[in-house]
Amino acid sequence: MKVEFSAFPKAFSGNVAMFVAADKQLLATAQAADSKAGGGLTRALGAGRFTGAKNQTLTILGQSGDIARLMLLGVGKGRELDARTAEGLGGVVAAAANAAGHAAVTVVVDPVKGSRLSPGQIAAHIALGARLRNYRFNKYKTKDKPEQKLSLEHLTVVVAGPAEARKAYAQLEPTVDAVFFARDLVSEPANMLYPVEFARRAKELTKLGVKVEILGEAELKKLGMNVLLAVGQGSERESQLLVMRWMNGPKNQAPVALIGKGVTFDTGGISLKPAGGMEDMKWDMGGAGAVTGAMRLIAGRKAKANVVAVCALVENMPDGNATRPGDVVKSMSGQTVEIINTDAEGRLILCDAMWYAQEKFKPQAMVELSTLTGAIIVSLGHERAGLFSNNTQLSTRLRVAGSQIGEKLWRMPLGPKYDKLIDSEIADMKNVSNGRDGGSITAAQFLQRFVQDGVAWAHLDIAGMAWSTKGDDTTPKGATAYGVRLLDRLIADNYER
Repeated sequence: MKVEFSAFPKAFSGNVAMFVAADKQLLATAQAADSKAGGGLTRALGAGRFTGAKNQTLTILGQSGDIARLMLLGVGKGRELDARTAEGLGGVVAAAANAAGHAAVTVVVDPVKGSRLSPGQIAAHIALGARLRNYRFNKYKTKDKPEQKLSLEHLTVVVAGPAEARKAYAQLEPTVDAVFFARDLVSEPANMLYPVEFARRAKELTKLGVKVEILGEAELKKLGMNVLLAVGQGSERESQLLVMRWMNGPKNQAPVALIGKGVTFDTGGISLKPAGGMEDMKWDMGGAGAVTGAMRLIAGRKAKANVVAVCALVENMPDGNATRPGDVVKSMSGQTVEIINTDAEGRLILCDAMWYAQEKFKPQAMVELSTLTGAIIVSLGHERAGLFSNNTQLSTRLRVAGSQIGEKLWRMPLGPKYDKLIDSEIADMKNVSNGRDGGSITAAQFLQRFVQDGVAWAHLDIAGMAWSTKGDDTTPKGATAYGVRLLDRLIADNYER
């Protein structure tokens, strides 16, 4: 979709969206259109439930001059119109345009009293939101119904001072490529995206200046990553460790480490999952997808920070060579793990990846993303990811970053009594507790045992957020790329110099 910013024309034509504030307040351009239409807009407002509340829309046909279809776009109260809200407005416009089959739409941005954003900033974020919403993964479709296709090809945003909008949008545009890159990864079926292929696609980031290293099974064995290897040993697909480095900050600055779970397909192994819904397990690599997308965004905007990313990539399959429940395996850290349930595999691959990142890069902070437990969905639904951390400052930074870009987090507890639940009688620990209580917490406690002294650590359980069956204003249903913008914002706000 092409985006264009322009100054106010002498007249509007085609499909046009204009602002209406809360309590049916027509803003400047809508007021002029209402006057030209002999009060037609005011009469339309009086005939329905549209009030101008945030993200409300009302479409009117043939009311003003050459305008074919006029959308009144609710911006709510001025103080509500922040960057995230503006992106939502853009997403609403894009969704409506595609539903109606429009190829081109013009959005008119008037100053909104009470908003902290300038019209140019509002325009840029509207364009970003429209781009983010205008996505569909259809590469394997040979026949597509017209109503399923994306029709919107051109978005014009009209604003006083379009140069400011263009400048602001240029800074935001790398977000689109990074989010789409992550969505594509997560959407791919497992026969097309497996550990080696995931790693191969990540090599594309070298074009942006990211240093990419890929470790195969022979190298992982030498490093002592036996727990990671145990998860993938039932698969014909070779496990991989993907290591990405963006070192564009001060030379003496310790990096931030991002860790991603990349189970490209999860059958549960010998602890086999039920057949119903197992096809969804293609997106059990959502954490690695988000981390890789974040690295693309960080490099795409040339962030002045030092960031490393380590993604553990495996396929968890049942086989004569697969890990058995009850097996004991030594991790890279030297700690031993009794694997009670082979379907609790994410924490197993992450513990070796986390230890490797700490040993090799000595990070000042480590943030890990994974679609780790169904238990977190029971706790938080699909509204927030679970946040577990040993460091209040890092936890606060993550929650603030998430609130600013609409990727919400909720901090969950950790503690010695939870930790005791994963003690093993024959090894240092077991990978699950004896019961179902606190499943997301005991998973986090397992991971915390692999955090070295002095390292600020956070675990984000994104099982309820990586995939959406409904979508939202800037995300169609399917892969969400949750975490890409969150991690980038965390770096931008706290670790750039």
